[in-house]
Amino acid sequence: MDYTQVLLKPVVSEKATFVKDETGHVVFYVHPQANKIEIKKAVEEAFKVKVEDVNVTKRSASARSRWGRKVGHVSGYKKAYVKLASGEKIEIFEGV
Repeated sequence: MDYTQVLLKPVVSEKATFVKDETGHVVFYVHPQANKIEIKKAVEEAFKVKVEDVNVTKRSASARSRWGRKVGHVSGYKKAYVKLASGEKIEIFEGV
């Protein structure tokens, strides 16, 4: 897969900002079938940085219920927490 297919979008939230400040990880939504090696290569190619480690978490889709009835669904996603090498940074996450 090309890196444009692997990296879907960056996660910009309070938790992602806290994780970036505390541990130096940046967070991306990634393709559900992408593995850690593909994610590492995609981030290095897209942003010209050195990646030290990649952690992945997955949330499966689930039904929403209200008063015992199924009224919709919550879509699933896959997130990657990417640890950059010391001294490296990605400009789109600076100032967030």
